Amino acid sequence: MQLPLQVTFHGIDHSEAVEERIREKASKLEQFCDRITSCRVAIEAHHRNSSSLHHKGEPFHIRIDLTVPGTELVVTRDPKDSHVNEDIYIALRDAFQAMERQLKEYTARQRGDTKAQARA
Repeated sequence: MQLPLQVTFHGIDHSEAVEERIREKASKLEQFCDRITSCRVAIEAHHRNSSSLHHKGEPFHIRIDLTVPGTELVVTRDPKDSHVNEDIYIALRDAFQAMERQLKEYTARQRGDTKAQARA
């Protein structure tokens, strides 16, 4: 990665353990593309009314912006269902899996490996 990984936390305290997991996941992305220019990850917790805070976890909203030559790949996990992504590690796993799929598609396009389209 040409620029250092940027990790930001909004609405939650900074966590070294979470940041380390993000670093591991971002590093793994470099296995699929060695031309990553930058990677930014934002984690945000949206707080509901205070009575529900004591009964359920908060959903985590994850955004990953990955810059590669010629484009920017973006994954946003902004769940409509408030019960989705209540575990930050699961939210991160899901977001990075989605980014991995996008990155694989990008590298396939760069190599010219496009699927043959059925002709009518």
